[in-house]
Amino acid sequence: MQATNRALLTFALALAVGVALPNGAGFAANSGGGSSSSGGGSTTTTTTSNSVTAMYTQASAKVDAQDYRGAMPILDKIIAKDPRNPDALNLMGFCDRKLGNTDEALEYYNKALAIRPNHVGANEYLGELYLELKNLPKAEERLKVLAKACNGCEEQQELKEKIDKYKAANNS
Repeated sequence: MQATNRALLTFALALAVGVALPNGAGFAANSGGGSSSSGGGSTTTTTTSNSVTAMYTQASAKVDAQDYRGAMPILDKIIAKDPRNPDALNLMGFCDRKLGNTDEALEYYNKALAIRPNHVGANEYLGELYLELKNLPKAEERLKVLAKACNGCEEQQELKEKIDKYKAANNS
């Protein structure tokens, strides 16, 4: 969960400075959609972004504390406000996976990746899910995506370690 905290800090700093994160490098609390009739700015988008960011922070804290059931209603609210938020979809998939809901987890990871194919968290967690489902080739596909998306990042390293352990345990 250290990566979640680092991504959250990166996002918060980027949001405060007004810098856009590169595609796949963390999370986009709100991809827009707010409107303002004045020519001056988008207060609605900023308010929504701040609200979604605060909720994501709450959900992440619950996940870090392994309170997956407690995080899910918060993530539901984020997804209701921003159904194309790959980070909330990914974290919801993570919660479902940790609670043993593999079908739901797969659905959320796939939704996140349909929006942002190089989302490092979703690719790592989907790879882990495939290992739990004993589907090594699919897990290795996710590892290849991570190699291209973030070459050497923590998520890639963690998935590689889990794949190596899986292979050693299953003589693959």
